[in-house]
Amino acid sequence: MLLQMRGRATAEFLAREFGVAVRTIHRDLAALEATGVPVVAERGRAGGFALMAGYRTNLTGMSGAEAEALIIAGASSTASQLGLGAAALSGQRKLLASLPADSRARAQRIAARFNFDPVQWYRRPLPLDLLPALVDATWRDRQVSIRYESWQGVVARQVSTLGLVQKSDNWYLVAAHQGQARTYRVSSIKQLTVLELAAQRPPKFELGRYWADAVAEFESRINTAYATVRISPVGLQLLREVSAAAADAVDAMVGNAPFTRPVVVEIPIESVAHATRQLLRLGAEVEVLKPATLRAAIAREARAVLARYRAAPQRRNSK
Repeated sequence: MLLQMRGRATAEFLAREFGVAVRTIHRDLAALEATGVPVVAERGRAGGFALMAGYRTNLTGMSGAEAEALIIAGASSTASQLGLGAAALSGQRKLLASLPADSRARAQRIAARFNFDPVQWYRRPLPLDLLPALVDATWRDRQVSIRYESWQGVVARQVSTLGLVQKSDNWYLVAAHQGQARTYRVSSIKQLTVLELAAQRPPKFELGRYWADAVAEFESRINTAYATVRISPVGLQLLREVSAAAADAVDAMVGNAPFTRPVVVEIPIESVAHATRQLLRLGAEVEVLKPATLRAAIAREARAVLARYRAAPQRRNSK
């Protein structure tokens, strides 16, 4: 079915797709040929394995569990954000109508009992007005002109769309600029113009692999420094909401056994300024021992907060 949908695929791609060795793929392809499926091996740089032209498999029957999984996928808000909410609802109804009575009843129970809300607590959905237009441009392999606002300022760029990724409640556009794949947060795109120019896709680009590498590189880049802290059990619970990387470092050092008194541990930090605001959220449940710069920065910020609250609140004259 994958060859039928894709048209052609290398043994290496199929091995990654199914999580097996290349030798296993070759054995499976030989087994398919033995059962009468006409698999053709094409040589050369653009070669691979494909089905003989005109062949179609009829092994498309959907099991009850597969139908239920699709019902769960359709219950998320992702389709609505992509501008496909009505189509997803219509497809879900058609899927239900095509199922046997017992499978339909189970699928309807799932649809009525599971819901998905990707937005974190105390946050509102990010503005994603431009997302449907980006979906259209990405689907049609078009270039787009964007005005993008980052922490470094506002830039205008013409990029080739490569893919869209949802991480938590954020959407990211992966696009090529000057032949290099880059990541743009959709909510930070302030203006968008879809151009009727074909996207220039880098050779051998794979969205899944690019995103996994980008996430690993980002996480390793932002946590390049370390701080030694004394933290209480309550502080560790608070730290989990502030920095997962720091909480993981504490868990690795103290082990699985619960601790009842403060412990001294080393945690990764992004920068002194960033760590100051993060660790202040833990209040007195954490004490920075070093570096001295971070300890001094937290002390300055704490003194400023204390001075603010020691002073009598200023009353504004109302007119």
